[in-house]
Amino acid sequence: MTHQILAETAASISELKKNPMGTVAAGDGFPVAILNRNAPAFYCVPAKMYEAMMDRLDDIELNAIADARADQKVIKVKLDEL
Repeated sequence: MTHQILAETAASISELKKNPMGTVAAGDGFPVAILNRNAPAFYCVPAKMYEAMMDRLDDIELNAIADARADQKVIKVKLDEL
């Protein structure tokens, strides 16, 4: 059975166990596919990239909310009334 690997760098679980930080560093800031019996088990993502991914997901979610509310009636409010 073939598997799509969504990373340019791959390492085995054995390699990850031997040298976790070296395995992460091998990705040069990008995800590393961790393989178990030649199939991707999970992706090891550096903290900086994970934080950026979470920020993008938040932005996408906020855009979806804004798009859903775009056709709603506008209610004018003065700051003094709040």
